[in-house]
Amino acid sequence: MSALTSLTKLLIEKQLTIAVAESCTGGGLSSLLTSQSGASEYFDRGFVTYSNQAKMDMLNVSEQTLNEFGAVSEQVAEQMASGVMRHANTDISVSITGIAGPTGGSIQKPVGTVCFGFCILGKCFTQTQHFSGDRAQVIKASMHFALTTIADRLNG
Repeated sequence: MSALTSLTKLLIEKQLTIAVAESCTGGGLSSLLTSQSGASEYFDRGFVTYSNQAKMDMLNVSEQTLNEFGAVSEQVAEQMASGVMRHANTDISVSITGIAGPTGGSIQKPVGTVCFGFCILGKCFTQTQHFSGDRAQVIKASMHFALTTIADRLNG
């Protein structure tokens, strides 16, 4: 069973809803979640906040946090996920911010660095992953990680 099928089945069974905030995935996770029949039962909304200004305007990410830690940081991912929870009446939020490449990386944050924020049934946490491959592979791996992390938490 795919990560998507597994998660959507859990969301429907448990009558839970999800909303997402995306930067480097550019709406890909929202598109994937809504590609399933019956998505209106579990998908609330998606925020594509590619620019820092969009993160601040739509999700209340702090300019100070962006300046201090950078858009690709667990601190920003946490504020993005919390911002989703403030703007959406949902059980679960996930945020994704990262460097998909091939440009944009640095020594401290190489291409493939992706930070995630999760709020699942009132418990929020962040995580950073380092994916390899080209831009499409980093984006796909990011979406897969988000889906499997949520499904694992709901199963656990």
